[in-house]
Amino acid sequence: MTRSKFGAVTLSSDLTMDKHVSNVCSDGFYRLRHPRRVRRSLDTESAATLVHAFVTSRIDYCNALLAGAPKATTDKLQRLLNAAARLLCGTKKFDRGLSQLMHVDLHWLDVPERVKYKLVTMAHNCLHGKAPSYLLQLLSQTLPHGVICVLPVVVNYSSLDTISPHMVVGLFLSRVRLPGAA
Repeated sequence: MTRSKFGAVTLSSDLTMDKHVSNVCSDGFYRLRHPRRVRRSLDTESAATLVHAFVTSRIDYCNALLAGAPKATTDKLQRLLNAAARLLCGTKKFDRGLSQLMHVDLHWLDVPERVKYKLVTMAHNCLHGKAPSYLLQLLSQTLPHGVICVLPVVVNYSSLDTISPHMVVGLFLSRVRLPGAA
């Protein structure tokens, strides 16, 4: 299987993000070892800055490409995010309440919610003219019969049975006129 590298994103020939996710996870777990060794010497704010710089920023980089990815793919990134949260909160691997610590204390979203948030934020920026022109051009391409091109993914409203980030963005964009759109 051949791989192509676009910036820091690695795509395989079947256009899956598995190799990219594996690279992010292996690099993230490697980088978590260093702060873990000196965690007792760091205050909470310094540890949070290190974790954000080395782990969460890598998880969030190009994560919009993970929209529609299998749960097994996002679960790998979720394990890395859980390990980062455990490091910051000082909990062990099998301690209870990690989800509450992540959501309430750290104010972190789970990986699938991070992807949805990124997509909706990108659409919001496009609607308000704060996005690059290439995204504005993609979002202004409407197709007939309620189909709209949303961040290179075509969504047909009549065939959707479940709510997805593409559907939310597509429904929102179908009701709003984009600046400069004909």
